[in-house]
Amino acid sequence: MHSTAELIEEIRQGRMVVLLDDEDRENEGDLVMAASHTRPEDINFMARYGRGLICLTLTRERCQQLRLPLMVNENRTPHSTNFTVSIEAATGVTTGISAADRSRTIQAAVASEARP
Repeated sequence: MHSTAELIEEIRQGRMVVLLDDEDRENEGDLVMAASHTRPEDINFMARYGRGLICLTLTRERCQQLRLPLMVNENRTPHSTNFTVSIEAATGVTTGISAADRSRTIQAAVASEARP
């Protein structure tokens, strides 16, 4: 078990960490890393061993900057998790599904000059 400060420093250094939520919530772990440090091999690791959705956390302001609407207008899920429509980089990708393409999309979405 690590302190919050230690985990933040690991993320700041570009390393992936596992965050566990409470047993009374979803009782699961999430692989977390800074989007700006994400490489194709990290995406591959997440897909291979995480075996769930690979999600990118964006601020409300970034979603507005990219004009990303919510996936649904009325969220009735137990934890009201907000998801936007799926995204893909406009350039530098092929099918969009490869680890390299997903990493490229993440880098494009978090770039300060990113636009729709």
